Amino acid sequence: MSAPLLFQPTADAVYGFPNALLLARVDSPYQRIEVWDTPQLGQLFTLDGRPMTSTGDEFIYHECMVHPAALAHPSPKTALVLGGGDGGAARQLLKHPSIERIVVAELDAEVVRMTREYLPEVQGGAFDDPRVELVIGDAAHYVAGAAHGGAAQAGTAHATTALATAETARASDSAHAAGQAVAQAHAATTASASAAATATMQFDLVVFDLTPPDSPAAGLYTPDFYMQLKRVMSPATVLSLHLGSPYFHAERVAGLLDDLRDTFAIVRTMHTFIPLYGSLWMMATASDTLDPASLAVETLAERLAARRIASLKHYDPALHAGLFSASRSVRDKLSQFLKPSS
Repeated sequence: MSAPLLFQPTADAVYGFPNALLLARVDSPYQRIEVWDTPQLGQLFTLDGRPMTSTGDEFIYHECMVHPAALAHPSPKTALVLGGGDGGAARQLLKHPSIERIVVAELDAEVVRMTREYLPEVQGGAFDDPRVELVIGDAAHYVAGAAHGGAAQAGTAHATTALATAETARASDSAHAAGQAVAQAHAATTASASAAATATMQFDLVVFDLTPPDSPAAGLYTPDFYMQLKRVMSPATVLSLHLGSPYFHAERVAGLLDDLRDTFAIVRTMHTFIPLYGSLWMMATASDTLDPASLAVETLAERLAARRIASLKHYDPALHAGLFSASRSVRDKLSQFLKPSS
């Protein structure tokens, strides 16, 4: 039976789907995960009632989060995705043929399991690609371990164990057992990550595919974490992240931009409408050396052709300059909260 699915980005704003169908609900050790079917955007999932991604528009978000940054790098070989348990960012990164290794550090194994089952087209088999290592555990802990020469090997085997254990418990119809299995697998992965390996790993691309900054992921949107992250970033790394809606979250977006500009030499904002989020949505790239906004249409077209990337649904060279251009109304909203030097 259908039911209203409503989202409330601020105390006085509500939008949603009046006739949505709840397909599944799971309470993991970390959050409530729901999968819904909607006439407008197909299947989507939420975390603690927040919209995450849908089969009908995920390509808008994931293509913008990945390709402007990846095309700014002449030959990206390694990428780190923080969060990203639905696999959409990894799927887009794999379209760049120079990519040799992608680490996806996802906290919640149930996000991976649920999206693999109900939204398989989002990850599109990315987690079956040998270049992708799925680490189930705290992303901040992974970065800390990698920065100190550890965690480099804490990958697919641990994620596979976590998912298989959770699946076994789920098959026995015991939500409690499944939750315990995921938590135990997470603890094992975290311990293994701490003890693992050798040389510090450096990444050419970093994608913040996390829940919003006013969620439990808040600690990852801080100057302290950005400085920690720099220890696993190569000199020519580009970081991409989403900031939120300038209409619903102007003060928060401005604060995030100020922190990025205090940490990185080159910070650029992107803007695109995402139907599931009910608003124009802001993202950003940050780097000490590379500037995606400076790339000419001809350069972008040449790099896409050289990399044989022709299967995109939203992003293309003609859109690129517009992504990095904020309207006057957006600039005015943010200027109320940005530091004067920003």
